Amino acid sequence: MTAKRRRAKTLPDIDLSRVRTFPLSRRPSLVQVDGLARPYRVGQSLRSFLDSLPSFLAAADLRTIARELARRHHAGKCILLGMGAHPIKVGLGPVIVDLMRRGLIDGLAVNGAAMVHDFELAFAGRTSEDVAAHLLDGRFGMARETAEFLNRAAAQAAAGEGLGSALARAMASAKLPYRENSIFVAAHRYEIPITVHVAIGTDIVHMHPSADGAAIGRASLADFHTLVRLAASLEGGAFLLLGSAVILPEVFVKAVSLARNLGYRTRKLLTVNLDFLRHYRPQMNVLQRPTQPDGRGYHITGHHEILFPLLCAAWIEALRELRKSDGRGERSQSRVGRSTTDGSR
Repeated sequence: MTAKRRRAKTLPDIDLSRVRTFPLSRRPSLVQVDGLARPYRVGQSLRSFLDSLPSFLAAADLRTIARELARRHHAGKCILLGMGAHPIKVGLGPVIVDLMRRGLIDGLAVNGAAMVHDFELAFAGRTSEDVAAHLLDGRFGMARETAEFLNRAAAQAAAGEGLGSALARAMASAKLPYRENSIFVAAHRYEIPITVHVAIGTDIVHMHPSADGAAIGRASLADFHTLVRLAASLEGGAFLLLGSAVILPEVFVKAVSLARNLGYRTRKLLTVNLDFLRHYRPQMNVLQRPTQPDGRGYHITGHHEILFPLLCAAWIEALRELRKSDGRGERSQSRVGRSTTDGSR
């Protein structure tokens, strides 16, 4: 008898008449008919549209995140936004400025490239060059005004002043023609900390002779210390990460660790990663490690230019409903009335 025949003889008989079944009514189900999406109605409100989304997966997470952000802000908890440059490049500056105007975020942390694109939009009304076309002949990254302004701001940072603060102050003082869209100018106007976390050699301004590595490094280190102070206030708060796969996740986890080392509690954290790809560092250093043992991390995948405005709209609507429910009505937390140093409101 061959080995093949011996194996075949050991297989059990399958008698389908012995299959056990049970009523569908007794089976727990993950999808219920009352959670299905409702089709769009012409003229319906944003609130109604958000309510019409299905109650499953990312749509359910979006609503949960919006409600949690509203609840935590309403309770006076700290909410931070960390981001790369791509959100600025895809036109989200005004949305982020509006969050600051409403008083919904208590601090921003960005990478070095965010400075470049925010400045160029405020200065020239345009940004984002064709890298491939300019790389061939060495023109890539050689815009004169960008390097001169950003490197001068770093060099002129006061002792102990962060790069974000120095640049925000310089941009506000310069009265740039398109400054209403600038997150740095808005941070200066509304007195919200904005920190810049630089990796030397990653930004186009580092290629210019005006770049002073000591000044850039010193100011960026000061910004890291500011971020640690912000992280120390995150007990029960939230950290939103928008479009940064490496720099901000690494900086954030170190800031949280240092804050805890110094004795500050940062428990019950809500962390959210919004990006069009899933990456290792945001998953581990934002969603999982800092939220242990009693926090919660969410990831929603999608294009920044669609996903983030939708989340912000849901957040604002959730806060509106929360204020109505406790009798505060439409009273806003807007910072519009705060005086500014650049003469704008």
